Amino acid sequence: MKQQHLKVLRIIISLIFLITTTLLFVDFRGIFPASWINTVLFLQFVPSVIKFLNIVSIAAIGFIIIVLVTLLFGRVYCSTICPLGILQDVISFFSRKFKKKSRYKFSTPKNLWRYGFLAAALIFLVFGGIFLVYLLDPYSNFGRMASDLFRPLVIGINNIFAKGLEKLNVFFLYPVDYHGFNIKTIWFPVFMFGLVLWLSITRGRLFCNTICPVGTLLGLLSRVSLFRIKMDSVTCTKCGECAVVCKSECINIKNLEVDFSRCVGCFNCLQSCPSMSINYETVAKSKKSAVIKNATDVTKRDFMAKTLIYSIGLLGISNRTFGKNQKDTVLHEQNIKSTIPIKKENPVSPPGSKSLEHFKDYCTACHLCVSACPTTVLQPSFLEYGFTGMLQPHMDYNTNYCNYECTICSDVCPTGAILPVTSEDKKKIQIGRVDFIIENCIVYLENTACGSCAEHCPTQAVRMVDYKDDLTIPEIHSCICVGCGACEYACPAKPIKAIYVDGSAEHGEADEPHFDELKETVQEEFPF
Repeated sequence: MKQQHLKVLRIIISLIFLITTTLLFVDFRGIFPASWINTVLFLQFVPSVIKFLNIVSIAAIGFIIIVLVTLLFGRVYCSTICPLGILQDVISFFSRKFKKKSRYKFSTPKNLWRYGFLAAALIFLVFGGIFLVYLLDPYSNFGRMASDLFRPLVIGINNIFAKGLEKLNVFFLYPVDYHGFNIKTIWFPVFMFGLVLWLSITRGRLFCNTICPVGTLLGLLSRVSLFRIKMDSVTCTKCGECAVVCKSECINIKNLEVDFSRCVGCFNCLQSCPSMSINYETVAKSKKSAVIKNATDVTKRDFMAKTLIYSIGLLGISNRTFGKNQKDTVLHEQNIKSTIPIKKENPVSPPGSKSLEHFKDYCTACHLCVSACPTTVLQPSFLEYGFTGMLQPHMDYNTNYCNYECTICSDVCPTGAILPVTSEDKKKIQIGRVDFIIENCIVYLENTACGSCAEHCPTQAVRMVDYKDDLTIPEIHSCICVGCGACEYACPAKPIKAIYVDGSAEHGEADEPHFDELKETVQEEFPF
């Protein structure tokens, strides 16, 4: 039976998913609408599970579809939908172009490692939150690579071409500033990319079959899938052509067996078999499949059922610590340095995240919101949320501030960690409150005029009042502050800010701001 077309179909679908998913993270112009983004990410397994736990709706059933598809066809998610899996295939493909002697061979499954990683992720999920889950989640890892590594590369290439075209008076492209590099958080996506690169070149899909908990879970389901790869013992010549192209190293040519729990459905074996002895068929169609050990099946089904129950269990709450020295934003030549330290009790989570607890429980740190944020105020955290919240985005007001009406992060979040909010509702959400340290203010230190904080405040929570010697100094009204951080970003005091936003553990609602009306002056007639 000729089934070579399955590989071609798989390649086409996988490239569509890889390209579209990558574009979501490297899109620095905001071309793609949120509805399009949600459609592309609908079938990503871990974000869909987390979103289902958060908001039970039809928009969060992508993982259920993946489970059903896996029970029918095996791990096609790993070969056609998972961006990290497809990236490994791309790396393997090009590595073989430079290393033509690269051939795979059957290897025994690393059950201790793969079930160990899965068990650790589930145990941590139940008792400690989703920290280990999102560190191992293939989609989130790809998102961090794309956002923190690929995106700045694309921006750099864009800037090079933009400057070159500018000399030719062509302005189709324009240079874009990048503010996302942080040595404290960039190391993890660099490490994971290096690990995936090395394993893809040397061992194909070993990462998927050893480290990835999603691959292991779907592999368990694949053991009872309806369609499987089967080898015909009558016509097979044991030439081994299938084994050397199997990127999962799961074809045992001696026993004519395929470990379908590790098979990612790449269909390389179908295309390589010269005697067409390998078929992708239903279990009922295979003579060997009639002999099944019932006890083994019961054990497998029992294990899978428990795994699914654990995977949708209650998320634990992790301990949090917070502390960070504020860096300066040089907007003013200051002679006298500020010395009073800032005391922030909480970091600031994005508007729509409801609370720090909710955000930590549902954010997988995929960094899609980081890529989509037009002001780049959302940055990967280091220890702002504590160790178990590392890499989850926080509002970094040293980098920029949150636009008053912007809701992009809530529109694109695939897990519901940031729930959708309207522009009008966003104006009332209090994600933090402003605090002021007069001893750090340059008006106090240098007896000079400033007012940068008040000029940038969209709600007039910071106002300038009379001070002395015809000077004015900030006065805060925290009840109408929404915590956007415009005042903190604009404050020229250094090395420590004079005004800052302390995050709210539970997001509240700010009081209605009362804007001062501008007095209109009417000139009766032209003076000359």
